[in-house]
Amino acid sequence: MSRIAKRCLVAGRVQGVFYRASTREQARALGIEGHALNLPDGRVEVLMVGTPEAVERLEAWLWEGPPGARVTEVICETVPVPEGVSGFRTGWGG
Repeated sequence: MSRIAKRCLVAGRVQGVFYRASTREQARALGIEGHALNLPDGRVEVLMVGTPEAVERLEAWLWEGPPGARVTEVICETVPVPEGVSGFRTGWGG
């Protein structure tokens, strides 16, 4: 099974609205590993590692987010699949 990785930066009202926790739930349901981290500038960084189909579905969901979120921008780039990624974590980055 082939896996890809994408790193996305999500802007808008995405902190304090359960964006990271909701992203973790979506990722786990899709079998995606990685993280969702709050950044000091108010954005959320999402690393997604999984099948191309699952990553594409989560990338589309990032534009929606949970009910309280107001996403204004999602910028994603394909990155090399990192070693040792296990599960999906949330926290602070930067």
